Amino acid sequence: MDTAAIIPALFPRRFGRGYPVAVRGEGVYLYDAQGKKYLDAAGGAAVVTIGHGVNAVVEAMAKQAHALAFVHSSQFHTAPAEELAEHLRRLAPGPLAQTARVYFTSGGSEATETALKLVRQYWLERDQPGRYRILSRWQSYHGSTLGALALSGNQRRRRPYAPLLAEFGHIAPCYCYRCPLGLEFPSCGVACADELEKALAADAERSVAGFILEPIVGATTGAVPPEGYLQRIREICDRHDILLIADEIMTGLGRTGRALAVDHWGVVPDLILLGKGIASGYAPLGAVVVAEKVWRALEQGSGGFEHGYTYQAHPVSVAAGLAVQRYIAERNLVEQCRRRGDSLAARLESLRELPFVGDIRGKGLLQTVEFVADKKTRAPFPPAERIAERLGEELCARGVLVYPMKGCADGWAGDHLLLAPPFVIEESELDTIASELRRALGSLRGGAGRGAHGAAL
Repeated sequence: MDTAAIIPALFPRRFGRGYPVAVRGEGVYLYDAQGKKYLDAAGGAAVVTIGHGVNAVVEAMAKQAHALAFVHSSQFHTAPAEELAEHLRRLAPGPLAQTARVYFTSGGSEATETALKLVRQYWLERDQPGRYRILSRWQSYHGSTLGALALSGNQRRRRPYAPLLAEFGHIAPCYCYRCPLGLEFPSCGVACADELEKALAADAERSVAGFILEPIVGATTGAVPPEGYLQRIREICDRHDILLIADEIMTGLGRTGRALAVDHWGVVPDLILLGKGIASGYAPLGAVVVAEKVWRALEQGSGGFEHGYTYQAHPVSVAAGLAVQRYIAERNLVEQCRRRGDSLAARLESLRELPFVGDIRGKGLLQTVEFVADKKTRAPFPPAERIAERLGEELCARGVLVYPMKGCADGWAGDHLLLAPPFVIEESELDTIASELRRALGSLRGGAGRGAHGAAL
């Protein structure tokens, strides 16, 4: 037998796992080739905002592809790129809304890479070539490309590629449920923000160029900062004259119930990274919103940015993004996201009574449920137990898709589920998410699916 003939051609995310074949999406539901229906409670990976199968977006993409599918950004601009850039700028806080400029990419990781280079060139234009380091936090995630991964503080994802990663420096995360400093809010005085102050005070060579953070952490912990944290970080960056980069790839454009997560705290970054929600998954698209002081330095210096992608500002992708953003604005879906987020959070609160639910946190339709082996000590389950993965598998079997993650406690141990459904989800569908999650937890607790050590929840 010719074994090559039966080897699948598609490279999977994980070998040994069977993947259903998706054939159709409608609203908050996906359907596979066998006809099974799934409630998309994760929006893929916090990507889908307006739901699946919106004809207005598909038609806008087809119209653009028919008129002009591709031009290179070194030769032309296009009307949809200019319109979408203006729309995104208007959503930015403070003076950014009038004076920022938008650099398009093909996704979030490219946006992080772009910011890394942009910060570096900013300091070259200011005749400070010694500045190149961008500090970040442990338990963060900024993308999978090597530059983005170097900035990330996710130990599990970093470890295989450690020899390839530049070491710029990381500080303690802002993670109140598992405070790395052993403190409690508000008596702590947001001491975790002062970790940045200490790192900058120790920078005798003045090599630090910027600081990047997720205003609300996405995949790695789902941690929400307390009042005063982001404001303090902004003050420290200003005092030390370094750029503040807000990674809003997961949180941006409505996901947390505001246009941007930084809006919850009134903070204005120097660069804002966008991705997932721009085009709601209809096309690959990311962006960097760049403050005037940054782009002016390039304009008045060398006159250009030594960086670029073949598909940046791709006409069909930006047409998709523009159609998605218009759809959101016309239907006031950011406000709907806030209301539905409050409803989802209220439903999830009832899970706190369960002995293995440690914490529930989030804003808008970005909610996290963390699981622990001991609620009193907050001890995580051993990684070999695969708690989050097993819950994800159980829920998938029940027709609900979630985003299981591991390592939230220390980079290795710790389990949580991320919930990020489309903004168009109905109250009855939120009921389904909460009830199926409770049933899945009960099923595992009763022994239906045991980990490597044979322990059930």
